[in-house]
Order: sequence, then C-alpha cells, then structure tokens
Amino acid sequence: MAQTNPFQFIQQVRSEVRKVVWPTRREVLLTTVMVFILATLTAIFFALVDLAIRGGLQAVLGIFG
Repeated sequence: MAQTNPFQFIQQVRSEVRKVVWPTRREVLLTTVMVFILATLTAIFFALVDLAIRGGLQAVLGIFG
C-alpha cells in the first residue's frame, strides 16, 4: 500500500469534501419529520401486534387452563 505524506492526505481530503453535496435545511427537516412519523407508525403497529398475540395466548391458555 502506497503511503502519502500528511500534506498530500489533507489535500486529498479537502478535494473530496468539496465534492460532497450537502442537504438543504428543508431537506433535513422533511427527512427528520418522516423518520419521526415512520417510527411512530412502526411503534403503533408493533403495539397492536403485541396486543393481538397477548389476547390470543390468553384465550388459548384460558381454554386449556
């Protein structure tokens, strides 16, 4: 593996960082809101699945218990 000196490394890093396309404030806000909405929907879904499984198990155990 070829080694570069620290000065060349810093130059390469700076040139790569210039290529980065940073998101706008609006894009960050929309993405954040979508993450919170999807996390909430996922939590609700799993809570309902948990309630259904619990109810089913209680019904089965009530029959055999």
